[in-house]
Amino acid sequence: MELELQRHDAKSAKRIVSELVDVYATVYNVPPYIGDAFFSVDSFRTRLEAAVETEGFETVTAWRKGRIVGYVHGATLPPDKPWWISLGNLRPRGLCDVADSGGVFWLRELMVLPELQNHGLGRQIHDTVIAGRSESVTALTCIVDNEPAHGAYLRWGYTFLGQIKHAPESPVYDAMYLPSH
Repeated sequence: MELELQRHDAKSAKRIVSELVDVYATVYNVPPYIGDAFFSVDSFRTRLEAAVETEGFETVTAWRKGRIVGYVHGATLPPDKPWWISLGNLRPRGLCDVADSGGVFWLRELMVLPELQNHGLGRQIHDTVIAGRSESVTALTCIVDNEPAHGAYLRWGYTFLGQIKHAPESPVYDAMYLPSH
């Protein structure tokens, strides 16, 4: 599979928001996400546009035949992010210190078009974005029943912290972190 990986800072990511949203619309066009307002394309676009404005935002896109077939995006985790704070004492003390100093990368989304899933592309873009980050730890949240993603994160070395909700209308997520890399 011939792919081209590209890094985008906030400025260049703004130019491809529509393409990123198109990938999301395809990936999340399956049950249980269809018809759930939290997972609507409009809700995602709003979240993505807000994410692009956060400190340290970056996306890595995988292109094949002139179109985006997968991507990951994230930013530096604000230590006062509500989902992060909600974990309370479930966060190891040292990890809180790392977050307080801006040392945690929040991997917000990772998605691959259905026809290219289970071929290592998700791992490739995951590892590419992390390798280029200055933060020493990566944190993410994953819907508890989102297999195979949930299992992949555990195989990739993530450690479970606890469960959170991003919003009252959101599903329950497992918060995880990947120790220093």
